[in-house]
Amino acid sequence: MTDPLVLRRELVEAARRLDAQGLLPGPSGNLSARLDAERVLVVPSAVPKGRLQPEELLVVNLEGEVLQGIRGYKPTSELPMHLEVYRRRPDVHAVVHAHPPASVALTLAGISLTEAILPEAVLLLGEVPTTDYATPSTPENQAAIAPWIEKHDVILLARHGSLTVGRTIDEAATRLEVLEHTAKTLLWAYMVREPSKLPPEAVAKLHAVRESYGK
Repeated sequence: MTDPLVLRRELVEAARRLDAQGLLPGPSGNLSARLDAERVLVVPSAVPKGRLQPEELLVVNLEGEVLQGIRGYKPTSELPMHLEVYRRRPDVHAVVHAHPPASVALTLAGISLTEAILPEAVLLLGEVPTTDYATPSTPENQAAIAPWIEKHDVILLARHGSLTVGRTIDEAATRLEVLEHTAKTLLWAYMVREPSKLPPEAVAKLHAVRESYGK
C-alpha cells in the first residue's frame, strides 16, 4: 500500500509542475493516483492546479463514491474517465488528463500521432490514437477512451485534450510533457511541409527497444 501522505504530495507537485508549463490552464485538467486496489486519490473540481494543496485531494472508490474529503468539495467531473482506466488497467497507478494546446491543435487539424515520425515519441509514448469527439465533463469521455486504454498509455481526446497514464505519477506526467513536445515539433514541421514517416525497419527496432525497457 502506498503511503497516502507521500502520494498526496507527489500528486500536488505534479499538478503544479504541469500547470507551470501551461498544460493545465485555470481550473482545467485533472490528476489521480491509485491508493490501493479499491481506492483512488483524485483532485477536486474547479480548483486551479497551480494552487492545489495536499489536503484538498479526495479519496473515492472505484464506483466513484467519496470516502474522504473536505466538505463541499466534489471530485473532478472527469472522474468516470479516470475510473475506467483503473478498472481496465491494474498496472496503472496514475492518470493525468490535460489540455495541452499543441496536442489539441493536432486533433483540430486532423493530424494523427499513430504514424511513426519522431523516434523519441515511438520510444516514450508508443502509438497515440485519437478518440472520437466526446462532450467534456460528461461520461462520453469514459466511453471514448474505452476502446483504446487497454493497449495505449497516451490518448488524444479530439478537440479536447489528452489522457496519459503511468506506473507512477511522475511517469504519467512525463508522458504528457513528451506528448506536448512531440506535438510542437510536428506542428513546426508541417509549417514547412508534411514530414516523412520513419521506415518500417527503423520502427521495428524502436519497438524492440521500447519492449526491452518494459514500456
